[in-house]
Amino acid sequence: MLTAVKERTQVDLTVQPTPIEVKSENIITVRNLEIFYGDKRAVNGISLDIEKNSVTALIGPSGCGKSTFLRSINRMNDLIPGARAAGEIIYEDLNILSQDINVVALRKEIGMVFQKPNPFPKSIYENIAHGLKFAGIRKKSELDEIVEESLQKAALWDEVKDRLHKSALSLSGGQQQRLCIARSIAMKPTVILLDEPSSALDPISNAKVEELIIGLKKDYSIIIVTHNMQQAARISDKTAFFLNGDLIEYDNTKKLFTNPSVKKTEEYISGRFG
Repeated sequence: MLTAVKERTQVDLTVQPTPIEVKSENIITVRNLEIFYGDKRAVNGISLDIEKNSVTALIGPSGCGKSTFLRSINRMNDLIPGARAAGEIIYEDLNILSQDINVVALRKEIGMVFQKPNPFPKSIYENIAHGLKFAGIRKKSELDEIVEESLQKAALWDEVKDRLHKSALSLSGGQQQRLCIARSIAMKPTVILLDEPSSALDPISNAKVEELIIGLKKDYSIIIVTHNMQQAARISDKTAFFLNGDLIEYDNTKKLFTNPSVKKTEEYISGRFG
């Protein structure tokens, strides 16, 4: 909750958005979102709702806008020179595109895990504790508890509990990615964004990450970009199909893959292009 972020960071996320009716089962409501890189529009007036405690998959060919859309949800596009957004992304009754939003606090609420595992060149323990210390948590017993809890939730504890003070870089690629997920979990987010988190992994590691994602949705709302349509079909509750910056179709995953409403969706999932 953003109120919890205020308490943890002592930062006031003050903004007065235009009142908007948001259904209680939705964690994020997007309305008329446009994203530009300079003069080029990468996302074209997209509107959709993200449900709480669900896995939402974003699919589509390269360059279709799905990763740009994902990065807008925690303002990562702000780091790209010339990027700007218009419209509304409502989270916790706030339009997070407002200039009044504290982006550092927002990114604790909406965590992100990238395509390539990026552990810090520190110990496994410090990879998780580092952010907690930065947030003001110094008591060792509290750090120990959160580190263990996060590794447990990331299904990694049993594999690393006897080598917590060894380098995180000694872990396999799949373990490193689960460590990055644990690092995000430690900050107690409500939403986790995953940008092709298993595309660089072997099939066994990929299966472990997929199993982890399915298990995490009871506590978190997850949005994942994936090029792997089989993965989207296996793990997601709803799927959004992007093409050329447009949202072509958004529906329950089973329906979208078995009986899509739009011909372009059928052509894409059947492999006719992309």
